[in-house]
Amino acid sequence: MSTTETTPGLQETYAPHNACFGCGPANPKGLRIRSRVEGDLVVADWTPEEHHQAFPGVLNGGIIGALLDCHCNWTAAYHLMKAQGAATPPCTVTADYAIVLKRPTPMGGPVHLSAKPVDIQGDRVVVEGTLTANGKVTATCRGTFVAVKEGHPAYHRW
Repeated sequence: MSTTETTPGLQETYAPHNACFGCGPANPKGLRIRSRVEGDLVVADWTPEEHHQAFPGVLNGGIIGALLDCHCNWTAAYHLMKAQGAATPPCTVTADYAIVLKRPTPMGGPVHLSAKPVDIQGDRVVVEGTLTANGKVTATCRGTFVAVKEGHPAYHRW
């Protein structure tokens, strides 16, 4: 196993029972991304399987969207936790996000996710992320992620 496979991600560390399709460690049918902190960036490596393809050899755009959405959401949660000096991240949800598919994402091997906050205002974080395959950026994301309050269905989900 590589380091990324053996080192717990933010998801396992802070939300081991989360069943989210994209990032939940407790969802055996999900994508189960494992985001980790590297300096100011949050990164992850993920390897697609045949059932994630749009057509032969190319990753499905919806899967790309789910990967970037969840990874950027965890980037926001982690950076809010740090900004607030908290021991655990707040539960955050996606307020908006936009994916730009720049070129086909090949299926042969892992993809690399990288994200960073570009603006933090109170309980809101704007995050920019990229998905890279074979050394080329194949998709980008920009989204706003918000910490939820008591009464929201996602409150205390992790």
